[in-house]
Amino acid sequence: MATASDEPVGSGARSPHHGKAVGLAVAAAVGGFLFGFDSSVINGAVKAFTDEFGLGDALSGFAVAVALLGCALGAWLGGRLADRWGRTRVMFLGAVLFFVSSILSGIAFGVWDLILWRAMAGIGIGIASVIAPAYIAEIAPAAIRGRLGSLQQLAIVIGIFAALLSDQLLALATPGEGADAAGELWFGLEAWRWMFIVAVIPATVYGVLALMIPESPRYLVARGKQDEALAVLTDVLGTRDEAATRLREIEQTIKADESAPKASLRGPRFGLLPLVWVGILLSVFQQFVGINVIFYYSNTLWQAVGFDESDSFTISTITSVTNVVVTFIAIALVDKVGRRPLLLIGSAGMALCLGLMALAFTQSYEIPDPDNAGEVLTQLPGSWGTVALIAANAFVVFFGATWGPLVWVLLGEMFPNRIRAAALGLAAAAQWIANFLITISFPPLLGAFGASVPYLMYAIFAVLSFFFTLWKVPETKGVELEDMEGLKVERRSRSAAA
Repeated sequence: MATASDEPVGSGARSPHHGKAVGLAVAAAVGGFLFGFDSSVINGAVKAFTDEFGLGDALSGFAVAVALLGCALGAWLGGRLADRWGRTRVMFLGAVLFFVSSILSGIAFGVWDLILWRAMAGIGIGIASVIAPAYIAEIAPAAIRGRLGSLQQLAIVIGIFAALLSDQLLALATPGEGADAAGELWFGLEAWRWMFIVAVIPATVYGVLALMIPESPRYLVARGKQDEALAVLTDVLGTRDEAATRLREIEQTIKADESAPKASLRGPRFGLLPLVWVGILLSVFQQFVGINVIFYYSNTLWQAVGFDESDSFTISTITSVTNVVVTFIAIALVDKVGRRPLLLIGSAGMALCLGLMALAFTQSYEIPDPDNAGEVLTQLPGSWGTVALIAANAFVVFFGATWGPLVWVLLGEMFPNRIRAAALGLAAAAQWIANFLITISFPPLLGAFGASVPYLMYAIFAVLSFFFTLWKVPETKGVELEDMEGLKVERRSRSAAA
C-alpha cells in the first residue's frame, strides 16, 4: 500500500543529481511558454487586423477564439499520438505546427486564411499543453515532481508577459508617435503581422530542445528499450541501483497493464472512468472561476476604477508580473504542503475575492464615454473601486499560487501509466473548451447584466471547486507514478492511501 507520506528519507532536500531532471523539465516546459505566448500575442494585433480586414465584432471575436478550439483538438490528438510516437516526437510536431502557423498568420491575405492559420497554431499549442506535464511527471523524481510540474504554469505566465512586451515594442517601433500596431515595419509588413511572426523564435527553440532531450523512460520501457530507459533514469535519479529499482517497478506496472483489459478511458460513470472525470472537472473548474476574464477583459475593471484605456500596457504588465511572482509560491510549497491543501486554500480565497468583486459591481453606474459618442463607461463610486481592485489582484494571487500550476501538476501525475497520455489529452481538451466558453460568454453576460452577475457566477464555481477538491481529489505528494493506481481521497489526514 502506497501513501503520500511514503517518501524517501531526506526527500525534502534536493539531491545534487536532481539538476538533470530540472534541466529536462525546463526544456519540456518551453511548450508552456508557447502556450502563454500564443494566448496573449493576439491581444496586441486584434484591433489592427480587425480594421485592416473590415471585420465586425462577431467575426473578429471568432478569429481570436478559434485558436482555443484548435487547442482542444490538439490536446485530444496529442494525448493519443504520444502513446504511439513517443513524447519528444509529438513535442517536435507541436513546434513545427506553431512555427509554420506563425509565419502564415503574419502574411495572411484575409480573415479566413488568418482563421485557418490561427486554428493550426491552436493545434500545436494544444499538443504542447498535453505533452509537457506528462513528460515532466514521467522524468521527475517523486520528491520534487510537484515543483517541476509547476514549471509548466511558470512558463505559461512568462510567455504571456513576453508576448505582451513584444507586442508593445513592435507597436512602438512603427514610424510616428505612440504605439501603432497598424503601422508599417520591415519588408512592408505591418507591426501586427510581425507580432505573429516573432513567435517563430520560441517555436524554433522548442523544436530544437525536443530533438535533444531523451524520451520518457516509461515510454521506452513500453517499447522494449530497457537499456535506454535505464540510462535516462540513472541521469535523473543519480544512482544506477535506484534507477534499476525504478525500472523494475515500471516494468511491473506495464506487465500488469498488459494483462489487464485493453487500456481505455471508458468506465461506468457516464461512459468514462471516475478518475478521468476528476481530471476533466479539475480542468473545467480551473477555467470556470474566470481567470481568463481577468486577463482578457481587465481593461473594463481598471477603467471602472479610474484608469485610462491608454494605460492598458501598464495594467496588463502589473497583472502578468503578479502572476509570474505568485507562481513561485506554488513551486516553493507544492512538495512541502501538498496539492490538496493548496487547492482548498485557493478555492476559498478565489470565492471570497470574486464575491467581493460581484458585490462591488452592484454599486456601479454608467457615464457617457467622452472619447466614443453613444458609448458608456462603467464606474465604481468611492471605496468600492478600491475594493474591486484589491479583490481582483488578490484573486490573481490565489489562482496563480494554487489552481493555475497545481492542475497541471495533478494532470501530469494522477493517471495510471496505461492511460496517462490519453486521459491527460482529454482533460486538457476539456480545459480549452471551457476556456473558449468563458471567453465568448463574458461579453454578452456583461452587456446584459453588468459585471456583478458573471463575477457572482465565477464565485459559485470557486465554491463548487472547494467541495469537489475536498471530496474527489486525492493527495499525490510523494507518491511514485507506479503507485497512482487506486489512489483514494483521505479527508482526515494529509496523505492519500492506495
